[in-house]
Amino acid sequence: MPAANARHAQATRPFGCRSGQPLPLQSSRVCGPVRRSLGEGGFTLVELLVSIVVLVIIVFMVAQLMTSATALTRPGNKHISTDTQARAVLDRIGLDLAQMLKRTDVDYYVKQPVNYNGHGNGHGWGRKIQTGQQGSDQIAFFTQVPGYYPIGAQSAISLVAYRVNQGSTTNRAWMRLERLAKGLRSNGADPGNGNNQIYPIVFSPGQISTNCNGAPCGAWGGPWAAAINNNTTCTTGTNNSNNSCDPSYEVVGPGVFRFEYYYVLKTGSATDIPWDRTILTSQTSITSPVPIGLTAVEAISVVIAVIDPEGRALMDANAAAGNASLLDLASDLADFATAPGRGVGNQNKYIGGLEASWESTIEQWASTGQTSVPNSVPPAVASTIKIYSRTFDLKTLATF
Repeated sequence: MPAANARHAQATRPFGCRSGQPLPLQSSRVCGPVRRSLGEGGFTLVELLVSIVVLVIIVFMVAQLMTSATALTRPGNKHISTDTQARAVLDRIGLDLAQMLKRTDVDYYVKQPVNYNGHGNGHGWGRKIQTGQQGSDQIAFFTQVPGYYPIGAQSAISLVAYRVNQGSTTNRAWMRLERLAKGLRSNGADPGNGNNQIYPIVFSPGQISTNCNGAPCGAWGGPWAAAINNNTTCTTGTNNSNNSCDPSYEVVGPGVFRFEYYYVLKTGSATDIPWDRTILTSQTSITSPVPIGLTAVEAISVVIAVIDPEGRALMDANAAAGNASLLDLASDLADFATAPGRGVGNQNKYIGGLEASWESTIEQWASTGQTSVPNSVPPAVASTIKIYSRTFDLKTLATF
């Protein structure tokens, strides 16, 4: 009987109740898991509406974050090209200066009070080329880097020059930084400028400048006219003293529209001429009255302004509509130690002062939408321009 009663209890025990577990007091309750019908597991309309509202808020916040990220990264992406270009240009200048022939009996075409036409004949002649100022600086020197050599006995020496082409708006290189790498012959032959004269190769004053060591240079004004001129004349093979054309020029900075440099002297001061006026009071150039070359210079600081392709396109369209051009922008950027357009005041004779002055000018373009003329300029152009600078140590010059 007990066994039969146990089997009966087991048979009548509700589903899910173990042996020895108390039976529920009410027959409607069971010991196992409660099974719900399909209708009891759904969402109410209010729950669905709340979920949709939360989802919309999340999507809106993500969209805002994406918009903000795009606005932040776009200027950075635009400046990638200017950063890369500036690094390549400054590295190239550094290599050329590192191999420069540093002697007192070697000619240099650099910024100084006389024999320099690259930027107002020593700065401060006023605004733009109409009044004598050509805009960006120029520089030319002999160096031991390879160049484009003519047919004949080539030497290990080249003439290197830098300029921002301001010759003609129809020139594809207009308002772009160019580099001349003129390979020289070692036999003192004609340099290929069309006048059929024989020039010594380097070790004589006046090789680059126009005085030809005191001797007449003919109509060409010197063997390397293209290294010291920057104008609309480009007539290879004819006698023209202002000829700025040379096939050895190539564009190395398509976005560089302003090129300026100054000197850091061995006395520690920064100047716009390559010697200390307080020490060499009677010196008028690096060759007169005493040949000093660049012996007083410890380093050359180069400052460039670079505009990205979008900004250049805006300025081209702006100039086509009769407003400011890139030349107007370049003219507004001050010379070292000289105020833009006036030639006096606002001295920037300290390292970093020129860069700060240029940044202030760019901020003015962005806030006013005008140059100093005034001419209209798209304020958006200001965001496409960046300023770069680097100082190149020339080490100690040899004295001969």
